[in-house]
Amino acid sequence: MTKVTHVLQDKAHHEIYTIRPEATVLEAISLMAEKGIGALVVTDQNNHVVGILSERDYTRKVILMERTSKSTTVSEIMTAKVLTVTKNTSVKECLNLITDHHLRHLPVLEGEQLVGLVSIGDLVKATMDDQRKLIEQLQQYIAS
Repeated sequence: MTKVTHVLQDKAHHEIYTIRPEATVLEAISLMAEKGIGALVVTDQNNHVVGILSERDYTRKVILMERTSKSTTVSEIMTAKVLTVTKNTSVKECLNLITDHHLRHLPVLEGEQLVGLVSIGDLVKATMDDQRKLIEQLQQYIAS
């Protein structure tokens, strides 16, 4: 059973992009656009996760509520109740969390420190790799 630690090792990009809660939404959206990502982990000065900000938060809590990106802070629109996982969490458990809670990203913590971020795409890729390996093993078994 594949664990998050393996997913993190296999990721092409290991950077974790974070932002402070007091930053403006404009700063956050600009960073997301620059990096080509859909979410930022919101961390305090001690690198503790205090929230997550996604494109979905932006569209629902800024645009639809007629706020401005320049005057609204990240803390005003971020999702504060963040579900997190550890490196030992299985891909299956992560997929269940994502499915059950309609999420796209899960921060990975070691103790209280942020060490990674897995997306639904990362987890689907890991699942497909596992299935491909199983098929290859079964084919070798049948052929022998």
